[in-house]
Amino acid sequence: MEGLTKQQRRVLDFIQTHQQTEGIVPTLREIADHFGFRSMTAAADHVRALRRKGKIAPSERRARSLKVVTPLDAFRRQVIDVPVFGSIPAGYAQDEQQNAVGCISMDLKTIGARNRNRVFALQVKGDSMIGKNITNGDYVIVEQGKTPSTGDVVAALIDNESTLKTYVTKNGKPVLRAENPKYPDLIPASELSIQGVMVALIRKVK
Repeated sequence: MEGLTKQQRRVLDFIQTHQQTEGIVPTLREIADHFGFRSMTAAADHVRALRRKGKIAPSERRARSLKVVTPLDAFRRQVIDVPVFGSIPAGYAQDEQQNAVGCISMDLKTIGARNRNRVFALQVKGDSMIGKNITNGDYVIVEQGKTPSTGDVVAALIDNESTLKTYVTKNGKPVLRAENPKYPDLIPASELSIQGVMVALIRKVK
């Protein structure tokens, strides 16, 4: 967000104080009168600059009105509803149709995701990833479009079967590694498609 000039800061402080004391933001005439502007055009210019810099915004409650944007408002703009697309095996790969079953609301910046349209969640089934502290019933937040690095946990489609494993390479070829010695590494026979890289983990308190 762009910084404010001293005059813009004074105008914003006046708008905020007026809103707190009067219950509404001041009119352009009131802003111009308060600061001794010769016309309302100067007041309008400052209001437009404050809107452009994200400090005030149109009010949802009143037509052609404004509201001061608080830090909480800025935070809410980062909160997204992450769709939950069923479950994913953390065990042996399974051929399973995935359907959206709900959503999880969370802060995009906190999970480090770059694109809100490429984030989804899956519920973990099985214990093959317990070495990464991923257990049965957890939710993994996955971002599509990221290129996996060695050691990343990925949601993958291997030979048309879905699974959650750690991405590694052996002899220059990709391998999906379980984090539980009970399960073997998965080596694609013909096809490996990375559906997304895990960026966060959510666990219910039982």
